[in-house]
Amino acid sequence: MATAASNKNHPSAKAPAKTVLNLGNLPPRQKPNEMRAERAQFPRTPTKVNPNQPPWPAYRGYHEYSFAHATMGVRLPTILAKAINDVYETLNQIYEKEKIVDLLDCVHKMEHLKEDLEENRQLRPIIDDGAGDVTLWNKEIAKYFRGKDFMNAPWLFAEAYKYRRLRECFSLSRYWVDYDVFFRQKCDTFARSDSAVFELAMRFAEPTKDLTPEKNKLMFLELAQICLWGNSTDLSLLIDMTEEDIKALQSTGGDHLAATEKNILGNDLHALADYVLSLKGGRIDFILDNAGFELYCDLVFADWLIQAGICKEVKFHGKRIPWFVSDVTKKDWNWLINVMVYGNLFPEASQEEMDSLRQMGRRWQKYSESGVWSYEEHPFWITGYTFWHLPSEAPDLFQHLQGSDLCIYKGDLNHRKLTYDCHAPMDTPFAQAIGPLGSEEGAPPVCSFRTIKSDVVVGIPSGVGEKLDEEEPGWKISGKYAVILLSPGNPGPKNQIPVPA
Repeated sequence: MATAASNKNHPSAKAPAKTVLNLGNLPPRQKPNEMRAERAQFPRTPTKVNPNQPPWPAYRGYHEYSFAHATMGVRLPTILAKAINDVYETLNQIYEKEKIVDLLDCVHKMEHLKEDLEENRQLRPIIDDGAGDVTLWNKEIAKYFRGKDFMNAPWLFAEAYKYRRLRECFSLSRYWVDYDVFFRQKCDTFARSDSAVFELAMRFAEPTKDLTPEKNKLMFLELAQICLWGNSTDLSLLIDMTEEDIKALQSTGGDHLAATEKNILGNDLHALADYVLSLKGGRIDFILDNAGFELYCDLVFADWLIQAGICKEVKFHGKRIPWFVSDVTKKDWNWLINVMVYGNLFPEASQEEMDSLRQMGRRWQKYSESGVWSYEEHPFWITGYTFWHLPSEAPDLFQHLQGSDLCIYKGDLNHRKLTYDCHAPMDTPFAQAIGPLGSEEGAPPVCSFRTIKSDVVVGIPSGVGEKLDEEEPGWKISGKYAVILLSPGNPGPKNQIPVPA
């Protein structure tokens, strides 16, 4: 007789009846397209983020739809060609054989770099020239970019790497270690900014006094916009502009500012004003972008912050080496203030205009000499790391910034580094997009002043970017639109500010 275990007709051998569950209280099932859309809204977890794997997909040079492709394939070789021409101009003006031969060697290295870029060769380690950033560069290359080339590495890293390689062309020389191939361009652009320079000098040469709170807020709103749109003068992007084009971009009249505020797509300006105007004798840090007219606008703004009693000190963070064509170096900082006080850069200016410029320049000299203003250049700012890695790769710098009441990051490159320069949804909250700088314990308040000149956009209302994609396909690189975005950080009780709505 068959046992129950071997009897297929026995009730115990039959499949159990299905249990019917009531799922009425659970969320409804999602359709596949809804699931894909939802996944797109969230970044990778922090443990999976690294320089070759950003929180959202990276922009890379081989992405033909992106500005990365045009930059790596056209703009960077053009910039290198102009840099080589600059060196030849210098070569034609020197007579010592040793210096000529040494500079020619620099040119040959630049030409080799240009070939590497045009032929899309692999990224090699940085040659040790004794600079403080070499270890950071080579650690990052070895860990994340071994075997990568200019086009398949993330655009942000590949572009920064090119400028560090350009520095290497001179840093290993005997006579030309501090040579800046972009210095002539930066000086020339400021020299052609006379209308906007004197517009501001004539208004701010005399210290502002005894303003009402209402007037102070209006002053702040206008100066912040001037500081924002001064970023329009970016030499790496505006390679062949006419003098009229530059003046149009740099117009600082009140009517112009009122018209351009509507182009600030992500606008925390008024929340920023309320917070800054609540400070008394605080500290604000500017992470600088462009030299020349933009730096001049930054200093006008910082001057007013001191005069208004908002700050007792302002710290400016620049670059140790020539960087992304027009970024501020110590040489640019010194040149600007000294040319204002001693120079004759504007031969057609009136005596009154020159007096106002010199008066303002002398006041800025005193700020610098007394320590009210200080210029700093940490090596982290010229590495390939984004600012998501600032707490881990430059803990000394992060600790230093924790002492600030507000860190203002100027310009497109700093914004790209804040947001990891990746395909984040355009309505991603700014505090989320900047990762640890928005959430790490001790992170100070962060504000980004950025005219939009590349693909990454965050912090704007849903639907705005999509509409512009349809109506103005080139809006992300035109410089017509901007953002002023504020993150409260995680500074503790000292500097807590409301999260912008």
